[in-house]
Amino acid sequence: MSPRAAWRLESLGFTEVCDYSGGKANWGAYGLPLEGTLGPHAGEHVRTDVPTCSLEERLQEVRARLRASEWDICLVVNEKRVVLGRLGRRALAREDDVTVEDAMSSGPSTVRPNVSVEAMLERMRRQNLSNVVVTRLDGVLLGLLHREEAERLLAQ
Repeated sequence: MSPRAAWRLESLGFTEVCDYSGGKANWGAYGLPLEGTLGPHAGEHVRTDVPTCSLEERLQEVRARLRASEWDICLVVNEKRVVLGRLGRRALAREDDVTVEDAMSSGPSTVRPNVSVEAMLERMRRQNLSNVVVTRLDGVLLGLLHREEAERLLAQ
């Protein structure tokens, strides 16, 4: 809504009027459905089953949980699933008895779900990344986009 429309609503007696100008970019950044010819988008092709853990968990417990899976990373999230950190291979290989918070890499790089797979693949190649963490605009985890999946999508 435009500022002018917000002021008009207020003049008509509405008491809680917000001027929101986020538009389509914010819509997509929250992982909401998009249409058009710019796709595919990263958020449409993430692995949502990426393992997560909390700051307070013990590293050894997380490592034991991951042994039974195909994963070699774990994303650290809070109770709202906001991404706080990442446990990579090096952190998971530690033998000392520490908390996840002590072992994690804080504030991992993330991307929004409305970014094109093509742009993400270019970034992954340039930075030699095997995956990227995809979050909503508010930092809530959506999943992980793997480079192999991005390459497969663009080869089609």
